[in-house]
Amino acid sequence: MTTAPETVNGSPQPTGVNGATLSGGPEGRPTLVEVHQATAVLGGRTIWSQVDATVAAGEFVAILGPNGVGKSTLLKAILGLVPLAAGGVRLLGQVPGHANHEVGYLPQRRSFDASLRVRGVDVIRLGLDGDRWGLPVRGARSRAATARVGELVELVGATRYAHRPIGQLSGGEQQRLLIAQALARRPKLLMLDEPLDSLDLPNQAAVAALIGRIARAENVAVMIVAHDVNPILTYLDRVIYLGQGGAVSGTPAEVITSDTLTRLYGTPIEVLSTSDGRLVVVGQPEAPARHTDRHGGVA
Repeated sequence: MTTAPETVNGSPQPTGVNGATLSGGPEGRPTLVEVHQATAVLGGRTIWSQVDATVAAGEFVAILGPNGVGKSTLLKAILGLVPLAAGGVRLLGQVPGHANHEVGYLPQRRSFDASLRVRGVDVIRLGLDGDRWGLPVRGARSRAATARVGELVELVGATRYAHRPIGQLSGGEQQRLLIAQALARRPKLLMLDEPLDSLDLPNQAAVAALIGRIARAENVAVMIVAHDVNPILTYLDRVIYLGQGGAVSGTPAEVITSDTLTRLYGTPIEVLSTSDGRLVVVGQPEAPARHTDRHGGVA
């Protein structure tokens, strides 16, 4: 039986997996996501187990780990797309699947055929009314939607190319438009599954900076799945690191250390910091800065 969220001044308040009200994370901000002792099993194989993590309003949180440990699966479990074998999840105080309308979700990168004539602004507009059949309704709602699309084009810096066919745009330009689409309905939580994948280093840095600005400008929490922590490291509040030996959640300084990763992997791992602030992880198996096989397994 699900415990109904408590209310304050008529508004539902987030509750934990045991029904207790969540006062929140840093600086008293409400907790949007709570994962408690969660275990996922797919095809008879345990993907991860006993995961504990929280995401507070306005936080920028990365899910890290090598290929095949279930980073994307964790996002899907929070959304209710993958059932848990044990433990619990709350999303905005509700069971998974009941508050997805408050989430902007960008799955792993899609490719667009070069001949596709759909414009960038049309892709963003799909985030507002793409779930409705037929032509957009004219009137006040249509004007509001057009205004929101314009806001998002400016927010992601796509003014120069938003009216061009998306199939003719670069990977970085396409990704900016897809992020805008995920933000269209002003979500409280933005989930991005490998948004930097397949981008070159300059575009990785630019898109990472964009996501950091969006988190502040839109006051939205961000959960991002990534293989390489370096492009997003300076923007992160916390990380959830998944490994074959379990999971650890905390600040980057707490989690991405030699001692912590050695415990996760059960083999010696050394984390070094270069003069420009990049992390270099030495040891086996592969760790944050050395992920190359990006689409195998259930990452």
